[in-house]
Amino acid sequence: MLRVARRLASALALGLVISVPLPALAQVTVSMETGQLLANDGLRPGQYRWTPEAAPAEGPLSIVVSLPLQRAWVFRGGVLIGVSTVSTGQPGYDTPTGTFPILQKRVDHRSNLYDDAPMPFMQRLTWDGVALHAGQVAAEPVSHGCIRLPRAFARHLYGITELGTVVVVTDQAPGAPEEALTLASA
Repeated sequence: MLRVARRLASALALGLVISVPLPALAQVTVSMETGQLLANDGLRPGQYRWTPEAAPAEGPLSIVVSLPLQRAWVFRGGVLIGVSTVSTGQPGYDTPTGTFPILQKRVDHRSNLYDDAPMPFMQRLTWDGVALHAGQVAAEPVSHGCIRLPRAFARHLYGITELGTVVVVTDQAPGAPEEALTLASA
């Protein structure tokens, strides 16, 4: 415990990002500069893991997006098959939280709100413009409210979802994928 306290004090003094074990959130990374929680899964912005072979080929699909962690988890039949970094809405363009069915899907879509911007592998969550889609993924929220995904991850996800698949967007920071799954089940 003393070692953790020393690391925290040093990080605060230097404004660094450190990892500290927290019982309620498993292991997360806390930026002392912004106070933002970041997932401690080794993924850098724009990276993802996709392992559909980890789960049975059939089973209900669950997708959870954590705004504070800037992560998306995909479960099939209760088994984690994908995790990705995401970029959600910047201040003033907040990504809404809640449970959203996929309303529309288009491989090649362009924004009718933001200068005809490309939105490949678009999966609409709201009729007023919020969607999952491929795009630039930064280390923080930078979108106009959409959930940007790395292009290859967006393509994989697009290939397994159907209209009506539910996406849970939460302002919680689950400490483990299993905790994310419970958010999808609630």
